[in-house]
Amino acid sequence: MRKIALFASAFMMMAAAGAIKAQTISPSTEEGKYLIKAGDVTMTVNAGEGGKVISYKLGDNEMLSQLRMQNQYGSTFWTAPQAEWNWPPVTEFDRAAYETNLEGNVLTLTSKQAKKLPFIIEKKFMPAKNGKLIRVEYTIKNMGEEARKVAPWEISRVISDETGLIFFDSPVEQIEAAQGELIPFKGEAGASWYNFEQTRANRKINSDGKGWLGYAANGMLMIKKFADITPADPAPGEAEIQVYVNAGKTYIELESQGAYKEVAAGSSLTWTVDWYLLPLDQAKAVPSKALLKTAGKTIKASKKAKF
Repeated sequence: MRKIALFASAFMMMAAAGAIKAQTISPSTEEGKYLIKAGDVTMTVNAGEGGKVISYKLGDNEMLSQLRMQNQYGSTFWTAPQAEWNWPPVTEFDRAAYETNLEGNVLTLTSKQAKKLPFIIEKKFMPAKNGKLIRVEYTIKNMGEEARKVAPWEISRVISDETGLIFFDSPVEQIEAAQGELIPFKGEAGASWYNFEQTRANRKINSDGKGWLGYAANGMLMIKKFADITPADPAPGEAEIQVYVNAGKTYIELESQGAYKEVAAGSSLTWTVDWYLLPLDQAKAVPSKALLKTAGKTIKASKKAKF
């Protein structure tokens, strides 16, 4: 009996250690980079390069674009509408180094104040205790002397995969062309779906959604969960969901935005995105009620997640 008790005690200690390892944040061996672990998922953040998420892996499989051309890799964060800063992206938000603070399992990155805009960006990265998701909390701080309207905007460049499938819960009729011709999303089960096809044009769409955006590729399913907004809420010329595909299908952006709100001087706006990455048989990466159901079950975890 004593041996059984000792074995049970040792097993419980090992299980507890495994639970602790399920979600961690630690500095990388490369300066400015941090590794965030959530179960079998690893997110790499580069504080020295605009606070970008430069890698998002399930095991050894990468989901984010690794193209090394500027503005064509990883995941970044901007303010909307784009018309306020045009192009290129605001240096302090997109490329300059962020200050870092790591306390327990919360990594906080803070930008310098932009020269073009009266804002500071703060990003908080938090892996859930159950290891099933990574939460990114974005805060836009108004450092100016007057109230200012602004909206949050996350831009994720994903891998190009011939069998890749982009989908979100919205009737296809709501999709509008934002640049070039309309990307040929198809309607199925009340949702919108897009498998890559050959084209000679760069294209971008705007659409309303229901607070999430999915991408199935390379044997993985990525789901982004964010606050649902109405078609009247985005910044002028913007949308809750945006998708960009270049002519060669080598560059794909999955974008989501929050509501366009007035932020008083000295106040801030906070917006949260929950990142999920799970295995998916690529044969099941087809428009279906089953895939919608999988997405729905996945994002329900946001409500019960603890950090």
